[in-house]
Amino acid sequence: MLFALEASRPLGEAVADALDIALSPHEERRFEDGEHKSRPLANVRDRDVYVLQSLHGLGGQSVDDKLVRLLFFVGALRSNGAARVTVLAPYLCYSRKDRRTQPNDPVTSRYLATLMEAAGADRVVTLEVHNVAAYQNAFRCASEHLEVRHLLAGPIAEAAGNDDLVVLSPDLGGIKRAEAFRELLMQRVQRPVAAGFMEKYRSRGVVTGERLVGDVDGRTVIIVDDLIAGGTTLRRAAAACKQAGACRILAAAAHGVFGAAAPENLLPTAVEKIYISDSISPELAPASLRPRLTVASCAPGFADAVRRLHRGAPLPGDVDYPS
Repeated sequence: MLFALEASRPLGEAVADALDIALSPHEERRFEDGEHKSRPLANVRDRDVYVLQSLHGLGGQSVDDKLVRLLFFVGALRSNGAARVTVLAPYLCYSRKDRRTQPNDPVTSRYLATLMEAAGADRVVTLEVHNVAAYQNAFRCASEHLEVRHLLAGPIAEAAGNDDLVVLSPDLGGIKRAEAFRELLMQRVQRPVAAGFMEKYRSRGVVTGERLVGDVDGRTVIIVDDLIAGGTTLRRAAAACKQAGACRILAAAAHGVFGAAAPENLLPTAVEKIYISDSISPELAPASLRPRLTVASCAPGFADAVRRLHRGAPLPGDVDYPS
């Protein structure tokens, strides 16, 4: 059985279509004081149940509102006898704060895992989390991770044509992600693809570091990150690549958060196209940015994950999801 809470219903319908099933019915009600309740309108007893909610703060509900609605719905599924409950969270909130970098810092990724486990989740599936190792270590229930490179490498390879390519991480922390993307892109274009990275330091919200490592002169650069929020990181990397002689600049990220400052940061840059998934609906992006976006749906990947998990099969990281 597959449920999708209202805030993520369009993506849930796309996953259901890919599975060739209908979404199971449910009810969501909001009370006058801001409280709410959600309940399944179908019998879930002894069923293998999947519930989809993308946990971002856009589209009229805050991230906390979406999270609480999901937790309460998971609890209702468990209370009504579901045999197994799997959370499908294409965008997983609070995953960026996965370690202490300042005294008394919270480790919110671990607290999030505790909440989901306490509500009754048996498994969590997400797309391109900020730090895979921290995500897997935070959860005591099963945690599955889907990689965006399987969605975006094909469209980018087509757009790149016969260009001389460089895959660039905009910071040291994303080097492994960029390297995995580079390896898949090489398979798609059937020729060598160079690698590079940017120096980056962040302290109290201030980003520093200007050094670019890698030869981008005369090449098409693909800047790979997990998400784009304010656009500062992408702006800095694009400016450094342009100054170093890059002829074209593309960007690839799983999640297009695109906060209020994103147009100001990104529109003046030389970034030609931004490739993202629909873990966050592109309709929620600022209108001025939408012409630069190329969107690949993550629905087939989540549908494939549901099929595999339902029959007890693993989710191999080296298998492309169907398009």
